[in-house]
Amino acid sequence: MRDQEDAGRTAVEVVGLSMGYRREWALRECAFRIPAGRVCGVVGPNGAGKSTLLALAAGLLRPTEGTVRTLGSPADDPKRRHRVGFVGQAKPLYPRFTVAETLRLGRELNPVWDAGVAQRVVDQGELRPGARIGSLSGGQRTRVALALALGKRPELLLLDEPMSDMDPLARHQLMGTLMSETAEHATTIVMSSHILSELEGVIDFLLLVDAGRVRLAGEVDDIVRAHRVLVGAHSGPALPPELAAHHVIETRYSGRQLTALVRPEGPVGGAWQSSEPGLEELLLGYLRSPQAPSMSTDSARVLETAVTA
Repeated sequence: MRDQEDAGRTAVEVVGLSMGYRREWALRECAFRIPAGRVCGVVGPNGAGKSTLLALAAGLLRPTEGTVRTLGSPADDPKRRHRVGFVGQAKPLYPRFTVAETLRLGRELNPVWDAGVAQRVVDQGELRPGARIGSLSGGQRTRVALALALGKRPELLLLDEPMSDMDPLARHQLMGTLMSETAEHATTIVMSSHILSELEGVIDFLLLVDAGRVRLAGEVDDIVRAHRVLVGAHSGPALPPELAAHHVIETRYSGRQLTALVRPEGPVGGAWQSSEPGLEELLLGYLRSPQAPSMSTDSARVLETAVTA
C-alpha cells in the first residue's frame, strides 16, 4: 500500500511538450502527469520517443517546446538532482574503476547514500569488488548502474530499458529487488520497456508512447477496465451498427466471426461475448491501430492551473 502522503502529489508533470531533432519530431504536444508513489511503465515501439521522454525528465535535454517538471521543480533544476535517479541505456560508468571504487564514488558524490542497498544489488550478481567495470558484461554493468541509482535513495527513479541486456533469471531477480526496495521507501519509478510481458503485474501506471505522442496514460486497472473484447457473428466490411456509438480500437475477422477491441461509451447492444482484455492484448491493439483515439484517466490529466501557468 502506497504511503498516504503521496496522495495528490505529482512526480512528473509534462505540459505542451515537444522535442525536435533537425527536421523530425521525437515528441509532439505531450501532456500528462504521473502521481507520486507509482510504478509507471513507459511502453511503445523502438523510436517512439521513450528514451527522449526519460532524458527530458532527467534534465539531460531541454525541450523544444513546453515544460517538464519533476517533484515540483523544473527537470533541469540542479538543486533537485540528488532526489532523482536515472539509468540510461548507455549506462556510462568509468571503465577503469573497480566495482568497489564505483560504489565509493557514489557515496562521495551523493548527500544521501545507502551503502547497504547498493552493496546488496552488487552482491546478488556475485560481482568481485576488485573487478574493473570495463571487464564486466553488459548485464553486470547494468547491475552496478542500478546499485548506484538505488544507493542515492532517490524519490524518483527513471529507468530507460534497464534490463534489456540481462538474462531472464537475472531480470526477474533484479526486478524483485527493485520493487521491494522502492516500495519500502515509496519511491516513484518510471521505467521504459519494449518487452510488454516484463511489465505486466509490476506496473500500476501506464504511458503508451507511439510516434512521439502519448496515446494512453493513467492507472493500468482503470485503462484495462475501460475496454472490452467483443466476439460475435458478423459478415461484411462495415462495422455492426451497434458499435457505431463507441470507440472501436481494432477489429479482426475470422470467417464470419468478428473480434473487436472496444472502448464503450455505455452499454453495447447486440449478442456479443464480452471479456476484459489483457494488458498486452490492449497495448498491441493500440499499436496496430494508429488512428485509434487516445485516452487519459483523471489522475493522468494535467490540471488546468498547470496548463495556464
